[in-house]
Amino acid sequence: MSLRVAVQMDHISSINIAGDSAFALMLEAQKRGHKLYHYTPDRLAMTGNTVTARLEPVEVRDEPGNHFTLEEGVRTDMSEMDVILMRQDPPFDLAYIAATHMLDKIHPKTLVVNDPTHVRNAPEKLFVTEFSDLMPPTLITRDRDEIDAFRAEHGEIVMKPLFGHGGAAVFRITKDDLNYGSLYDFFAVTFREPWVIQKFLPNVRHGDKRILLVDGEFAGAVNRVPAEGDLRSNMVRGGAPKESDLTDREREICARLGPALKERGLLLVGIDVIDGWLTEINVTAPTGIRAVARLGGADIAGRVWDVIEARRQG
Repeated sequence: MSLRVAVQMDHISSINIAGDSAFALMLEAQKRGHKLYHYTPDRLAMTGNTVTARLEPVEVRDEPGNHFTLEEGVRTDMSEMDVILMRQDPPFDLAYIAATHMLDKIHPKTLVVNDPTHVRNAPEKLFVTEFSDLMPPTLITRDRDEIDAFRAEHGEIVMKPLFGHGGAAVFRITKDDLNYGSLYDFFAVTFREPWVIQKFLPNVRHGDKRILLVDGEFAGAVNRVPAEGDLRSNMVRGGAPKESDLTDREREICARLGPALKERGLLLVGIDVIDGWLTEINVTAPTGIRAVARLGGADIAGRVWDVIEARRQG
């Protein structure tokens, strides 16, 4: 069975193929004989209930600097596709939300991965609060009095934007940090939405584990260890991937989350766990597939396509 697969992504010329999960999924799809099409979100258009995009047939190669060939783009009715991978990176902003509304028009006749309605309804740092008992103490607000009280209770805290990504603008504030007032002012003028305030977990220095789930089931994990002198473990910020197994606590977290992810059609999800505490549920464009494979772990891209093909056959 050959599927027509459109990939909504940042332009393929801009990606780092060593760590890009969308590219891993494209390589696997091509290996299985599926026909790939590339487009960027700004190419979407909608007239009534018809959604189109200028699709460029694409071939991919695992060769840095020579990783793709694009053919001439053709305006195409997206309902003619069998599968759409919605894989552009955040920010999760109004443009992102608009794209989910457009893709809602054709899903599930055309299978959109992940389900656009539930991507829209599961912003990563808010969806996780449905499992607040698995999280470190967390406050969502921009109110100074609330943050002051939280800081007084917990001492060291982390502040980050609610819709941030890739470790951008993540700050650790110590109990007596003289930069706190200035940082509050910076956040107040930069981010209109509430912010995430969390108790600082000192064992982050031992790693922030990225755990990948496919159709609600554990598929693989990698421990991301922060670079020397940095709080952030994101691999785009210099975090080093290390091979990792799951602890009993992490298996408990996966078991709790799995049914909710499966029910929502969130086929590929990455969760972040620090010292046994769930901190984020990433549903937009979770990374880690290639890092897990390089460390000798599971073929997660293969598992994703097994599930997609089973759904298309069904």
